[in-house]
Amino acid sequence: MADARETTGANGPSSRADTLTPAVVVEGVWKRFGQTDVVQDLSFEVRRGEVLGFLGPNGAGKTTTMRMILDIIRPDRGAITVFGGPPGIAHQSRVGYLPEERGLYRDVPILETLTYFGALRGLSTRDARDRATRLLTEVGLGEAMRKKAAELSRGMHQKAQVVATVLHEPDLLIVDEPFQGLDPVNAQMLRGVLLAQRDRGAAVVMSTHDMTDAQKLCDRILLIDRGRRLLYGRVPAIQRAFSDGAVEVRGAGISATGRYRCISEAAEVGGSVRFLLREGASPRELFRELADEGAAVERFEVSTPTLDEIFIRTVAGDRRAEEVR
Repeated sequence: MADARETTGANGPSSRADTLTPAVVVEGVWKRFGQTDVVQDLSFEVRRGEVLGFLGPNGAGKTTTMRMILDIIRPDRGAITVFGGPPGIAHQSRVGYLPEERGLYRDVPILETLTYFGALRGLSTRDARDRATRLLTEVGLGEAMRKKAAELSRGMHQKAQVVATVLHEPDLLIVDEPFQGLDPVNAQMLRGVLLAQRDRGAAVVMSTHDMTDAQKLCDRILLIDRGRRLLYGRVPAIQRAFSDGAVEVRGAGISATGRYRCISEAAEVGGSVRFLLREGASPRELFRELADEGAAVERFEVSTPTLDEIFIRTVAGDRRAEEVR
């Protein structure tokens, strides 16, 4: 299994020492529930000033791992450090957590709820209220901040929950499916909120099933399945490692249904045709075939696979290997 690793920092803080000191280190961690190992010998780190995409199918062990980092549950074996020490309540004011199961007090105005949450994380009541007011306004909830959570739409509720998570400017953010169910405008707005946290130096762990989000937002990714690490590294490096010689072509007289000898598959993608070359075939052979067919080529580019394709190939390949074993 391909395993890309990165040795240099991402968009990090100005201090070299901060950049070199990971916010989270997970080393050889195991966790069993009943007779099932839901996390198996898992190791990775999360650096300051980066977004680490935590990827994997349902039941892969992502939520369990995040809860171990937060000290909600304890690993059976292995070690976890947060800011250089054991995870726990000592780091409460430096960590923000957005669980998949959202929760705000239904019968309390959201401004009051967020002010209370900020105070719990070490802010003064005045600072918490001022920050909550500013952030709620920035995400389009300025006119709704005095509404009770029960009166908010699902999208509004989710935006308020994200604001609650970043209100105290944590050094470590752990967010589970932060954009799930949002319309494109609101999803883009919240992406900006998370990237702003990264850019000020926070370490961000983002669990998502949306590979487009992962590809756009993440500096590095960690892909696990059945609790085991399958891929870990910077997105471009992983894409290069999985490059399969696919070619994207745009122009007249080019069709995904054309019968070209050197291709095994073809599909239309955003106005272009993406050709997957047969084993041993070269892009030059495809170009020659297109020219022989009289195609007018406007764009001809050897492409890298998307994270969607890498995800499917990696998880499917791992499971086939597991069946053989």
